This record gives sequence, structure tokens and C-alpha cells, in this order.
Amino acid sequence: MPSTDRTVLVSGASIAGPALAYWLHRLGFTPVVVERAPRLRDGGYAIDVRGAAVEVLDRMGLLPQVRRAYTDLRRMSVADSTGRRRVTVDITLFDDGTGGRDVELMRGHLSRILYAATEHDVEYVFDDSVAALEETADGVRVTFERGAPRTFGLVVGADGLHSTVRRTAFGPEERFRRDLDRYISIFGVPNHLGLDREVVLHNVPGRLVGLYSAAPHTGRVEPPAPQEEAASGVNPEAKAVLAFSARAPIPFDPRDASAQKQILRTVFADMGWETPRLLRLLDDTPDFYFDSISQIRMDRWWRGRVVLLGDAAHCPSPLSGQGTSLALVGAYVLACELAAADGDHRTAFPRYEARMRPYVEQNQALVSSGGGLLLPATRPRLWLRDQLLRLAARLPALSRLGSGVQRAANAVELPDHRAATGHAT
Repeated sequence: MPSTDRTVLVSGASIAGPALAYWLHRLGFTPVVVERAPRLRDGGYAIDVRGAAVEVLDRMGLLPQVRRAYTDLRRMSVADSTGRRRVTVDITLFDDGTGGRDVELMRGHLSRILYAATEHDVEYVFDDSVAALEETADGVRVTFERGAPRTFGLVVGADGLHSTVRRTAFGPEERFRRDLDRYISIFGVPNHLGLDREVVLHNVPGRLVGLYSAAPHTGRVEPPAPQEEAASGVNPEAKAVLAFSARAPIPFDPRDASAQKQILRTVFADMGWETPRLLRLLDDTPDFYFDSISQIRMDRWWRGRVVLLGDAAHCPSPLSGQGTSLALVGAYVLACELAAADGDHRTAFPRYEARMRPYVEQNQALVSSGGGLLLPATRPRLWLRDQLLRLAARLPALSRLGSGVQRAANAVELPDHRAATGHAT
């Protein structure tokens, strides 16, 4: 087997890419991570790590660091156009019996943790991207936008919904993207409302404006004792969320932030509450994100020596809340299958997909419940959503509405990396 079979180019340095690089290095491969951005992407929104993904982080030895970065969100309120809180619910009611094992943290925190765990063992190439792929007898010859061509044994596309590797190796994005007729933007703003571990939502039919602020990142592993909470302060930063439904697709360039911000100004021009202030802050935000709420559905995630991972292969959409967990679990499974097959992609790639696909499909199916909570389409549905939230504190059964999420989050059998190869530690 050519020596290049153990060299792996990973495109994307968000969550899936660094997680895969960690396991590949640990299992005896030589990963190289290429990232289009000039530096690690900081900021971002709150993400969930659930079920099997928590176990993966534990096996990496990173779970204590992840728990130190938890958001500790405690309340969710629904506000009217004047700002009056019409409904407030204790988020901790929705634990689903996990005993606090699942973790919510900011995407930027998890990205930094994964990068710090790999930066001394893995070559990272920032400010570059894959331009072309050519499979040869020795591997895959990769042409980059900036750097000189290089040959790798394998190439992994972990570069998100708009994956360059997927487009290059499998064809146009439109063949695989399934739009859900919704769009979402998340960006950082000052916490001018003084929100303390709270989410506040304001809806009209088909549109949502939200603000939330997580706990300050104190570096502790466990929640502070009650007497310490007052000293922890209020996070000066908040995240704004703008989401809306659309009857027809809205064309936009994923790299043109100015045009995306104009879409938001047009769609939300007549919204009340804090919306005018948030629209004014768009030009000054340090971490603007806008995209369609979409899924990626493919018949196969690999072709030759190229394989896809995370959102590039099977984006479940933000409405599922499971994209990060799928990325972490997929990275672990792919690395284990490659190690067990001694780098033979012809064996490893099908096994990776066979183990992951049922798990992915269950998690992609969660989007229906997420859309109903965040973006009710009519005033009666808005009223019903608010009534269900009011009843949640009184009816224990309602606090277990997320049990389907837990089943999906654990619907995969993790391989044992220690048994995969003699390289494992």
C-alpha cells in the first residue's frame, strides 16, 4: 500500500475537521487541515453536544474543558412588541433525564478547544482552499487556490453546508441541498438588556427575533455554588438571532455579507421590540452568520479516495440542533474505521457510512419539531406554542418533549478506538 495512504487532507477547521485530525493523529495517520479563513473562526452561536458525542469528547479527554465552557442558559421568555415578557419558562425542565450530561456551549469555544488539542501535532494551513482534485495511482493530487499542489492518500471534505470538496468531487451543491424554506442569521451584539443566562424571543407569524446571553466563561468545570453566582457577573456579550420563512427561495452569495445584511433589513423592517436596534448593529458585529436552513442528502458520502464528513455529507440543519454532535461522532467513526482497515479506504469508507447513516437519518428527522418551536407559521400556532410553554412547568410530561432528541442522539454504536489498531493509545 503506498505510503501516501496514511496522509490525509482535511478541508475545514471548524468542528468536524479538527476532531477528525485529532483522532487520525492519535491512530497513526498524518492529517493536514486546510481552512479558507485566514485564522481560526471565533465567535458563533450556542451549540449542543448530546448523547454519543459526549462520549466521544470524553474519550478525547476534552470533556472537562467543554463543561467549563457551558452556557448555563436557564430561562426562556417570549416578549411582545413592547418588550413585556408574556411567557417565561425554566429551561432546566427540559433535561430529559440526562442528569446534565449533555452540554451546550458556544461554537467558538468548542472550536478553540479542538484546535488547542491538535495544533502541535497537526499541520494547519489557513487562508487557502481546495481548487481541484485529481485521483492518481499514488493518491489524490490536490491543487490549492494559493499553495503549491500536493498529493495525499485521502481527502476529507469537512467544509460545511457549502462544501468545496463536495462540489469538486460530487457535483453542484443544488443536487444535494434540500432547502426548508427558512433562513437564519446569528451575530454578536452588546448585552444591552442585561440578560443573565436567558433567551428572549419575539415572534410574528413566520418571523423570529431573539436575544440570548450565556454565562460568562469562568473556566470552572462545574456550575458555581449559589453564593458564588452573584460574583460571576453578567456576560457583556449577547447573540442576536433573526430567522424567517420564505415562500420562494431567496438567492444570495454565501460570501457576500453586505448583501445578506440587506436581506435582513428588508425582511425585518417592520418588526417591533429590539429589532430596529439589532438591524443598526449589523454593520458593527464581529461575527456575522447568515444562511439558508437546509439539509444535505446524498446517496453516498464517498467516491474513490474522497469522503465527506459532518455538514458537508449530511447537514441536518440548525432546526435539528444536532449538527455538532453528528460532526464529532462522524469524525470518531471515520478515524476508527480507517485505522481498523489499516488505511484502506475501499474498506473503511463503506463501513463508516454503514455505521453512521441510520444515526444521521434519525437526527435529520428532528427538523419538524424545531421549526414548530422557533417559527410558528400562523397566529394560532404562535398562541399554541406559548400555551405549551406555560404548561411545561406544571405538566412533567411536557418537560420530556425532547425525549425523541435523546433517542436520536444515542442511536449509534461507537467503535472502540483502542481495538482498531496497534497505533491506538
